[in-house]
Amino acid sequence: MTLTQLSYMIAVAEAGNFTVAAEKAFVTQPTLSMQIQKLEDELGVKIFNRTKKPIRLTKIGEQILVQARNIIAEAKRMDDIVAQEKGFIGGKFHLGIIPTVMPTLLPMFLNTFTKKYPKVNLKIQELTTDNIILFLKEGKLDAGIAATPLKLDSIEERPIYYEPFVGYIPSYHHLSTTTAITQEDLNDENILVLEDGHCFRNQALSMCGLSNHESKNSFDIKSGSFETLLNLSNEGLGMTLLPYLNTLTLSEKNKKNLRSFKEPTPAREISIVYPKSNLKIQIIDALKKSIEGVIRGAIAIENIKIIIP
Repeated sequence: MTLTQLSYMIAVAEAGNFTVAAEKAFVTQPTLSMQIQKLEDELGVKIFNRTKKPIRLTKIGEQILVQARNIIAEAKRMDDIVAQEKGFIGGKFHLGIIPTVMPTLLPMFLNTFTKKYPKVNLKIQELTTDNIILFLKEGKLDAGIAATPLKLDSIEERPIYYEPFVGYIPSYHHLSTTTAITQEDLNDENILVLEDGHCFRNQALSMCGLSNHESKNSFDIKSGSFETLLNLSNEGLGMTLLPYLNTLTLSEKNKKNLRSFKEPTPAREISIVYPKSNLKIQIIDALKKSIEGVIRGAIAIENIKIIIP
């Protein structure tokens, strides 16, 4: 049994196809198939059911896959141990960022980070919170940036900043005459929110005391775009809620529709999250410090309303 064989097995399990897996592993399909056959012969079991399309893991194959991922992850940790001992900040680092954070936060820190740590090869993906958690567990990500708390035993959470919610209330709306809104103001309002699956939807509704909120519209919209919600709101279909950083790039016309909350302001916690077994702490520390540094600079220069713990 070799690490190469286990890597090929994982590739086939994820692709559901030997040819596609071979392409991703940069080997020929016969070579990959032969190595997996050797693995099955050595273990004395069938890992894949080849009669189905896409190819499926057998019951024992599913258990072997879990163990294979653990073995590959532990093997990679050896390089991490050496890098940590030497204080080396570099190498490949896979980072997932949730959709409601990536467009605003990434442009703020990426250039600064890559210039300061040119030996770090960042691989960044926009992923939902559920996929970040899954990929962290499967070893496909080294860390994620997500809204917390997640409250998972296997995942470490380190808060980076707290981002207030802001109301977007066009001039036609009866709350537009108020200078600041309260959570109680929203109880009977028709609030346009992101579709299910976005953590901002759940956090916004929960933080604003609207966990059981149901739309009073005669239509049901599933959108993952704040821009869509703003356009609908401008057309008279209701107010919406935005994360504070998303308000900074609005047009001057749309900024006139923003209303802050009275204290205590509802806010979401944004953290860097990673497996507790992760040894790439030197890169995680560097990433967290870089983000906090650019936010502190923006607070000082532009007076942005973000809180760093």
